Amino acid sequence: MDNRIFEEAQAVMNKRRLDAVYLNDKRIDEINSRIPEIYEINKCLFDTGKELMRVISEKKNVEQEIERIKRTNLEAQAMIKNLLVSNGYPEDYLEIRYNCPDCQDTGYCGGEFCHCFKKLYGNLSANEMNKNSQINLSSFDTFSLSYYSGADYDIMKRIFEFTKDYAEHFNSGSGSILMFGRTGLGKTHLSLSIANAVLKKGYSVIYDSAINILRKIEKEHFGRSDNDGDTLSLVLDCDLLILDDLGTEFETSFYSSVIYNIINTRLNSNKASIISTNLDYAGIERRYDERVVSRLCAVYTCLEFKGEDVRLQKQRRKNNI
Repeated sequence: MDNRIFEEAQAVMNKRRLDAVYLNDKRIDEINSRIPEIYEINKCLFDTGKELMRVISEKKNVEQEIERIKRTNLEAQAMIKNLLVSNGYPEDYLEIRYNCPDCQDTGYCGGEFCHCFKKLYGNLSANEMNKNSQINLSSFDTFSLSYYSGADYDIMKRIFEFTKDYAEHFNSGSGSILMFGRTGLGKTHLSLSIANAVLKKGYSVIYDSAINILRKIEKEHFGRSDNDGDTLSLVLDCDLLILDDLGTEFETSFYSSVIYNIINTRLNSNKASIISTNLDYAGIERRYDERVVSRLCAVYTCLEFKGEDVRLQKQRRKNNI
């Protein structure tokens, strides 16, 4: 784990726990002022702690006395719940409401990192990786179908509607998408729009070009990186992985094995991926081995982008003004 991100995650967990305690204290003050009977019962419960210490120190009928104190406490707690409900509050109103009840916002559960801490660390790490991306610069609202015409318009309208629906209903079981077609047809714009929408839902998203991610993994694998991050683990574990420009990376056995590992592992884990490439079906088949091709073309939802380079059209329109 990256030490800086680890410390940031611990700070977030600590704040969550302090906030939960603070809000609970406010609820206690509220109830003490509105329902004085509960305040008196809680004072009695506090005194039972002293009574318990006395019983243990005197060593007389310890088991029976402890059982009596336990019954008294349970009866008092039941009275508090009844008073809360009769005054219009939920019976658990005075219980601390942690973000994660499994670890009570400590980040640890059963001597290991809690699932909530792992998710938080993953989200923070993904955000760090996405710092230099243009996720916030693209949205579905800024995607224009005016650059497409005829049959291309119909195809791109269906793709636009599919990707927008995919983003709106994204969940942990969403499928994977392969976007392919010539450069400048909107693949990056729509994949960034999906990333933007999914991030707002609170999911972890990693977006980068295939070559950038592969280079990071290669440097870390062979010990040439200046940091102690674990890009491969983040890529495998994030809720949504978006690999842009697959096919621009160098053709090496290491890159080929990593690409297969990423695609296969995420499919087996039922984690969503979006891969874009300028290659067509034939190009994908020539470039990658059968295992990669079969997964991309048979398991992913394949969206073939059509039309004329939007960037060139924009330049022409600008020149005509």
